[in-house]
Amino acid sequence: MVIGIRDAIRRVSIAIVADCAVLVCTMFWNFYLDIQQIADQVQPGKPTAFYTAQVATAKVVCLLSGGCLFATAVVLLVFEIRRYVDSRSRELGILKALGYSSLYIARYFWVFGLPVLVGGGIGYLGAWGLMPWFYQLQNKNQILPEIGIYLHVVVPVCLVVVPAVGFGALAVAFAGLTLRKPALSLMRGGAPKLPKYPKRRRNVRRSCPFLTELRRHTLRSRKLLAFFVCFGSFCFSAMTQMSTSMLDLSSAMMGGMMLMIGWVLATTSLYLAISTIVRGNRQTIRMMRILGYPEAVCIHTILGGYRPLAYLGFLMGTIYQYALLRIMVDVVFREIDGVPTYTFDVPVCLVSLMCFGALYEGLLYGIARHMQPLATEIVP
Repeated sequence: MVIGIRDAIRRVSIAIVADCAVLVCTMFWNFYLDIQQIADQVQPGKPTAFYTAQVATAKVVCLLSGGCLFATAVVLLVFEIRRYVDSRSRELGILKALGYSSLYIARYFWVFGLPVLVGGGIGYLGAWGLMPWFYQLQNKNQILPEIGIYLHVVVPVCLVVVPAVGFGALAVAFAGLTLRKPALSLMRGGAPKLPKYPKRRRNVRRSCPFLTELRRHTLRSRKLLAFFVCFGSFCFSAMTQMSTSMLDLSSAMMGGMMLMIGWVLATTSLYLAISTIVRGNRQTIRMMRILGYPEAVCIHTILGGYRPLAYLGFLMGTIYQYALLRIMVDVVFREIDGVPTYTFDVPVCLVSLMCFGALYEGLLYGIARHMQPLATEIVP
């Protein structure tokens, strides 16, 4: 058995993203299907405009939020499979040397779909627990007739079963492509090759200081992790600022839900990226500590290159949430009376930025505490 159930369950990050995606999509999709059943009962005028706005909101949230989260889950799955293959390359190479084909080995990677099944199932059940309050909030002014909550089989099938099967098949296919390397190459550990640069650029890089070049190389060799750093800061910025706006535009429940999802996604993505960067540069950190570089220099060299990307992601999240809320208020709900005008809240943005800085720098500091013993380890 190449990979077991425990190995798949450890991929908690995939389950968390799937949980958030299914939680949001289930509530709004189920609401979209239920609200259509009262379409013939809606009175002309204000109720019709409100009904149209609710339907449009459900579509936008399902397509944007759910689509982005599921795309992130795909990236996480690919990343986890690559990391698993790299960490078990010798064992996998031995299996290939014994005559097992890539497809035979890759078929066991179907269990990577289990985190999606578990996370999606938890998200679906959680959505049903929140639906009574959610439906009440969506129609709190009783503009529409009473909206009943009904079970639609298509929702759990499309949001839980199909993604789990699809992610399992994707894991098998991607693992099969990854394991097409020769057995000897896998047994050697599959050390990554250094990128080749044109001669004119290579001469410029030779003149760079050692720490500057090391920082640049770390950033270039971990491009996928740069995505997770940007994504985590993007989620934190967008969700935290949007949650405060929901207090006026929607309800405290929606604001709290967005705040929770933002914190969970941001913490998971940033911790995954930072911890992976440190593990991938353990040998470099050991040598730097043995050569006398202090702990702060190690952090700045290995992790400092990702700091601008983190704050760039925060800026993108700020722009995204502002544009999305302006579209919802000025376009979707423009014909609804009593909707407050949305303006950019500078104090909230500054508070969110300070909280993000504390979270990001705190994670760097926490990882740094694990760097300190590396100087006493024996370098192989």
